[in-house]
Amino acid sequence: MAWNEPGGNDKKDPWGGGNRGNDQGPPDLDEILSKLQKKFSALFGGGGGGSKSSVPGAGIGIGIIVIILALLWMATGFYKVQEAERGVILRFGAYVDTVGSGLHWHLPAPLESVEKVNVQERRQVPYKATVLTQDENIIELQGSLQYRIDNAEHYLFNVNNPELTLNQAIEASVRQIVGQSKMDFIITEGRSEISMRIQNTVQDIVNQYGAGLSIVEVNIQDVNPPQPVRAAFQDVIQAREDYQRSINGAESYRNQVLPDARGAAARILEEADAYQQEVVARAEGEAERFTKLLLEYNKSPGVTRDRLYLDMMESVLNKSSKVMVDVKGSNNLLYLPLDKLMSRDGTSGSASMTESQRSDILKDMTRQQTNNNTRSREVR
Repeated sequence: MAWNEPGGNDKKDPWGGGNRGNDQGPPDLDEILSKLQKKFSALFGGGGGGSKSSVPGAGIGIGIIVIILALLWMATGFYKVQEAERGVILRFGAYVDTVGSGLHWHLPAPLESVEKVNVQERRQVPYKATVLTQDENIIELQGSLQYRIDNAEHYLFNVNNPELTLNQAIEASVRQIVGQSKMDFIITEGRSEISMRIQNTVQDIVNQYGAGLSIVEVNIQDVNPPQPVRAAFQDVIQAREDYQRSINGAESYRNQVLPDARGAAARILEEADAYQQEVVARAEGEAERFTKLLLEYNKSPGVTRDRLYLDMMESVLNKSSKVMVDVKGSNNLLYLPLDKLMSRDGTSGSASMTESQRSDILKDMTRQQTNNNTRSREVR
């Protein structure tokens, strides 16, 4: 038996009529609506009298509810775009406008919607390819490409799947650039150049498609020959590295030795120049002194000659350890080892020469030499 049939179980009545009698039926739907209208009318200032006076109040309440719901619906159109994002406004799925960061408003759904696109995030796409080089060698190349969204509108609408398009552009660019280069160049010093050429080629392709992407950087992380010949290629690369290391060591040694050699050569040249100036100055001084001496000699030749002789004997005897003694009555010359005589002590049995004796010998020598000079002048 249904809960709303007469005589049924009143506990199943959803309207809470548990105290009703068996002769009472379910509440009327019109009655419930009437009660609700009365409550809204009383809430918003409507009359609470009979049924005729409640109809205008109910209309006013429903209108206010509709206005509130409309305001709430309009409020759902506010949205915020972050600094790194761009907001693309769509009206019934068609592009309308692109807005920057900040708080904005659009017509609420389902009239308009907003797609937020991060245009500053760097996204990375790894790639790996087995490529044939220009010299018909096979290499395995592995790396990554970094890009960011440059135009949000083009990114969303010009290409159906931008990531797939980018992968295909990378593969085509790698095969084109590597196919135009030799294997040794790619494995050794050509990685940076190959990366730059791949980046430019991929950028040209996505620009032709209008994908709204900007290629930031292309990295080649690993370049290897096929596995069967990899060991031989590693030996070749190691030999080239040793060769370059030897060249760098020789250049470093050259850069260290050449400055020292240039400095030593400059020092020798400076010393030679100084010696030249010293010798020339000394020669000029000697020549000037001889000229002046010649003038004095012409004035009094005998005095000048004796004076020169005495000066020479003085300079020679001052530096000599032996003294020549002219023995009277003989033409022979006897030399006395004065240094030996002066070094003897009293224990040898021979008397030491005193200072007065040495002085007498020197005086005799000087007197004898003067007499000889006088005789020679008389003879002349």
